[in-house]
Amino acid sequence: MDIIHLLPDSVANQIAAGEVIQRPASCLKELVENSLDAGATRIQVIVRDAGRTLLQVIDDGIGMSEMDARLAFERHATSKIREAQDLFSLRTMGFRGEALASICAVAQVEMTTRRAQDETGTLIEIHGSDVVRQEPCACPVGTNIKVSNLFFNVPVRRKFLKTDQTELRNLLTEFYHIVLVYPKVAFTFVHNDEILLELPVGTEKQRIEAVYGNPKRNVYTSAFVDVHTETEMVSIRGFVIKPENATRKAEQYFFVNGRYMRHPYFQKAVMTAYSGMLTSDYQPSYFIYFDIDPEAIDVNIHPTKTEIKFADEQTIFQILMASVREALGKFSLAPTIDFDTQSSIDIPLPTDQPVSRPQVSVDPTYNPFHTRGAIYPDRAPKNWESLYEGMSAAKPLNDEMSSPAELNDGLRPMDQDSPVWQYKGRYILAPGEEGLLLLNQHRAHVAILYAQFMEQLSLTRGASQQLLFPEVLPLAQDEMALMTQLLDDLRAIGFDLEQLSPDSYSIQGIPAQLANQSPVPVLQQILAQVQECGADTRQEWRKQIALNLAKATAIPYGKILAETEMRDLITRLMALPQYRLAPDGKTIVSVLSDEELAKRF
Repeated sequence: MDIIHLLPDSVANQIAAGEVIQRPASCLKELVENSLDAGATRIQVIVRDAGRTLLQVIDDGIGMSEMDARLAFERHATSKIREAQDLFSLRTMGFRGEALASICAVAQVEMTTRRAQDETGTLIEIHGSDVVRQEPCACPVGTNIKVSNLFFNVPVRRKFLKTDQTELRNLLTEFYHIVLVYPKVAFTFVHNDEILLELPVGTEKQRIEAVYGNPKRNVYTSAFVDVHTETEMVSIRGFVIKPENATRKAEQYFFVNGRYMRHPYFQKAVMTAYSGMLTSDYQPSYFIYFDIDPEAIDVNIHPTKTEIKFADEQTIFQILMASVREALGKFSLAPTIDFDTQSSIDIPLPTDQPVSRPQVSVDPTYNPFHTRGAIYPDRAPKNWESLYEGMSAAKPLNDEMSSPAELNDGLRPMDQDSPVWQYKGRYILAPGEEGLLLLNQHRAHVAILYAQFMEQLSLTRGASQQLLFPEVLPLAQDEMALMTQLLDDLRAIGFDLEQLSPDSYSIQGIPAQLANQSPVPVLQQILAQVQECGADTRQEWRKQIALNLAKATAIPYGKILAETEMRDLITRLMALPQYRLAPDGKTIVSVLSDEELAKRF
């Protein structure tokens, strides 16, 4: 009996849709790219329930004839290429001919379209690859596609969709990938009958400002400098941020030939150009556009078309790095050295006097380990041996233990009568049975507060303090969607927040622990960290809320503590089930064992 058979087209389309249409954002990407390929100058996106119920794209492109409208929903039907060789000279966004077939396989689709030369348009309705109706209709020039009830016939895929706020953020992120590279096209984004974005035609910088700027803040693009380089291989233009304006949350975009792409190798080129200008926890924002011969790149790697292969990546890496460095140096943001001249600074040297070698006196008998007390008698510690009397030798602790359960093993709370010291307002020193305990006071307090905030979130009983003068928190649209998601937990921990406008919230009350600080940067940091970490579950974003509040309210570095405060901090820290590492993974406690101390003397 034969066991191999051909799958029905409807089943094959659903399988193909699994790679092309992963969520509403994937559907939006494919439909808007088709509108751009059709020459649209105005595109409107209408979404309901984050794309679950409705995702509609309306454009004023060239439209389709009756025959083309029907054929467009067949698999591998496309107007972009005719033969395999065309893959190496692509100038369009789409080319596979899979998008519409995949969408109609997992949704209920209705399309109306008309060309300028036709008196009537065409209406087609397809449910799960089955054509329900096709008839002439009256409609404007262009194409209007409604995608309803996405994944209605694939309940497993629909079940794995995230919350509406998360899916809306994904929709806006995909929307940004497109609108930032097409400033000559007007876009509108409507969600649940509310206009979230209305982007007029403008320049690239104006489009960036319209997406990420906020009228209540400083001009966003004023913090950027222009990048522009023309070579025979590639043209690079765009904008990179000044180092002093870098933040922990960065907007980083690469575009090639009008297409968004991810490219870690080129990301490294930009970071290399910023080498020495940023601390490790800050990232530069940039918007960089590549124009290159289509034959020098391959976009046919993945169905999402965001992974692109370049024929000569190493050379482009060097060009990109040099372009960013030149942009920063041109605006006196980075030192430049001209190696083609004798000196980058012309300093006249005397020619009539010989240059003498500097004289340095050295005492060959000096030994800093044996004579420090004699040279610096006022700094010699007195009775220091008594500090370590009665301390038994113990096995040195390994700071890199294999499992979290082992992290606290071997440390015992110190004797209440043991002395404690503070060093430079950053560290607390205390004797213990295993050696000299060194504690980072800020991180210790972060761990303590983090545990308290997590408990408050679980019990929803955070204490709130009302503000005499409410503050305004301005937000971008993706941040507004995220704020809706976090609102209940922020209120549970003590924030009193009310929506003031479509792009701002009013802060009327704050957690009691935050009494001496402005809540605006704290909330902005919470939103940035949740976005950066991709926290999609409630437990994940609760951790970010608690961690950022703990960091904001913890004892600052440099604060001098009384002995009772130090003892209380150590006692509360040791009471935690995990006190060796902070919630962000950084070391809180280190031990200088007796053996290590003996080796130093």
